[in-house]
Amino acid sequence: MNLLVTGAAGFIGSAYVRMLLAAGAAQDNGVLRVTVLDSLTYAGSLDNLDLSDPRLTFVQGDICDAPLVDQLMAQADQVIHFAAESHVDRSIASADAFVRTNVTGTQTLLDAALRHNVDRFVHVSTDEVYGSVESGSRTEQDPLDPNSPYAASKAASDLLALSYHRTHGLDVRVTRCSNNYGPRQFPEKIIPLFLTTLLDGGDVPLYGDGLNRRDWLHVEDHCAAIELVRAGGSAGRVYNISGGIELSNRELTGRLLAACGADWTQVRHVPDRKGHDRRYSIDCTRMRTELGYSPRHDFESGLAETFAWYRDNRDWWEPLKRRQSAGPTGGAALRRPLGGLPA
Repeated sequence: MNLLVTGAAGFIGSAYVRMLLAAGAAQDNGVLRVTVLDSLTYAGSLDNLDLSDPRLTFVQGDICDAPLVDQLMAQADQVIHFAAESHVDRSIASADAFVRTNVTGTQTLLDAALRHNVDRFVHVSTDEVYGSVESGSRTEQDPLDPNSPYAASKAASDLLALSYHRTHGLDVRVTRCSNNYGPRQFPEKIIPLFLTTLLDGGDVPLYGDGLNRRDWLHVEDHCAAIELVRAGGSAGRVYNISGGIELSNRELTGRLLAACGADWTQVRHVPDRKGHDRRYSIDCTRMRTELGYSPRHDFESGLAETFAWYRDNRDWWEPLKRRQSAGPTGGAALRRPLGGLPA
């Protein structure tokens, strides 16, 4: 079994690869081999992968590079597509990279998968494509209503991927997850940003009134769910993946402050972000009933484990924050008030 995993030097993709390799060499009655394709943008790090594992091959490259993608796809049995520009704040500042990577990059992969008769293509997406949810939870049958350039680019890539199933018969499976957290998340999202800043004794920025609500999903539960979809899902299906813990950003901030032994004097209330969605909520009944999904991590222990990892691994995150602060492309974005919409 040869798997091509895109974007797997990043937070979620690398967790998925580590999970696969830790499970052993045998997958689907064959020897598992994983090829990671990642362009190593600011959010990717080779420290997230064990490059000494003989089952793992790393290729630095762009998913929009059609000749390279074609070469790798010719050797692949299945594809798990994580690669994406994913931070909403950055998409508001400039949407170009989001359209290029999330839409054109996905199309490049799909075209190559079709040419080489890839067995299945798992496309990893987000609950943000459904837009803000006033009440209840969105199911896979609900219409897409994205509000940020990031969410719009992911919605476009979802529809494009599903069109290759309906038009060409390519086995495409789409997953849409709620907000992930856990070790090795790049420190621009709310949990690692707040934890690392508070660990340094700094102040953290909270958008607006802090009442925007999100569901939280441990990255390992997300990866286990993706593997359920890859191994047992159905072609042409969309699968929502949630963690089952909904918090306002203010409630989350209180828990992060408590974890770090800090208090509300270290919180700065900053103007709300443009187009800030009030609430996300997805129904994962399909995952539970069809594939037996159930998250293993409760939020209290998962957050405690995440705090401990950032506390004990400064050598991982401190260089990333220094690099962002220095720019040239990352510095301005980091100095903008982040933390309103974790994704």
